[in-house]
Amino acid sequence: MKKLDHLDILESESIHIMREVAAECANPALLFSGGKDSIVLLRLAEKAFRPARFPFPLLHIDTGHNFPEVIDFRDRRANELGERLIVRSMEDSIKNKRVVLKRHDQSRNAFQSVTLLDAIAEFNFDACLGGARRDEEKARAKERIFSFRDEFGQWDPKNQRPELWDIYNTRVHPGENIRVFPISNWTELDIWQYIRREKLEIPGIYFAHSREVIRRGNGLMPVSHLVKPLEGEKTEKISVRFRTVGDMTCTCPVESIASNLEEIIMETAATRITERGATRMDDQTSDASMELRKREGYF
Repeated sequence: MKKLDHLDILESESIHIMREVAAECANPALLFSGGKDSIVLLRLAEKAFRPARFPFPLLHIDTGHNFPEVIDFRDRRANELGERLIVRSMEDSIKNKRVVLKRHDQSRNAFQSVTLLDAIAEFNFDACLGGARRDEEKARAKERIFSFRDEFGQWDPKNQRPELWDIYNTRVHPGENIRVFPISNWTELDIWQYIRREKLEIPGIYFAHSREVIRRGNGLMPVSHLVKPLEGEKTEKISVRFRTVGDMTCTCPVESIASNLEEIIMETAATRITERGATRMDDQTSDASMELRKREGYF
């Protein structure tokens, strides 16, 4: 009998969680952005339910500020799997005055919850599976695997359900829902090792490439139609890669020459800076903290 390694154990737990959602929830959805964590979720869903179709659609909340390479990958991967992909756009929320921004190039991360909650209400989803991990950020570490949200979509960190012996309570009343995190116990290093083991395709911006950036604060801002140098700033072209992908106005790459999975794994094992702490500008400001956003409905 093959001895299970730590990736086998994590995989088994995640598959169990997904099957619990399918068995106990009436109308779940799986959030798929095209990022590395949601790519891993897709592989876990394949192992949990194939050769049958997934018992839930794929859902993406598009900020309109996503990296084009990631959106292209999202569409292609969903098409390859033959699974239903539902996309709801913040652009529509802005047009409908559900979201009001101060500037067109303002970070939209903090406002995603409005579009997400509207999508949950539109399709009457009672559970949403996502790729959040506890090691990403301190607010994520407070959350249960099955995280209850009230009828307003809000999360109360002081009122969470016990999960003794991996027994999950999925009971919700109309209007309430659950956010489910099958890879909550994984680390960034686990994700990269699993991608290598499973030979999963990922968007190219996760590998080192030459990109024009601006040094701003403690981060590198990728130059785009949304991000331009301010007065006194200058652009430079250096070798970078992205540890996480999201809104182009607040997602920073890191300097790197890691051009393959082995080199990324070595870099990840050596770093002492959390993924979001190093690469998300909006997580570094108190007025847009992760915990505050999660209380308001953010995933």
